[in-house]
Amino acid sequence: MKPRDLIKEWVKTFNAASADAMAEFYHDDAINHQVNQDPTIGKKAIRQKFEEEFATADMVCIIENIFEDNEWAILEWKDPLGLRGCGFFHIVEGKIKFQRGYWDMLSFLRQHNLPIPQK
Repeated sequence: MKPRDLIKEWVKTFNAASADAMAEFYHDDAINHQVNQDPTIGKKAIRQKFEEEFATADMVCIIENIFEDNEWAILEWKDPLGLRGCGFFHIVEGKIKFQRGYWDMLSFLRQHNLPIPQK
């Protein structure tokens, strides 16, 4: 499966909010680094992170663009509340080896009426 097609399936699965199904997109030693958080390392930890996030907020990913370059896919996305972001995915042998995401956590927390961490 081409990286572009894998990311389209990833988005469908994300929108179904299944942590178990999401984990299957990742290598056992994958890294998911959302830049406003510490990296999540390993398929089990990534699955747990998705489970926590799906329990915290109803999230919807709407594809704006997907770009592909060899083993890489770049996803530009938005959600129905107006948040926008971008994700970079390194796809190796049909699974995500590395993911990096850029989005505004403060806007996300406010949109979902979640507590804002105090420093």
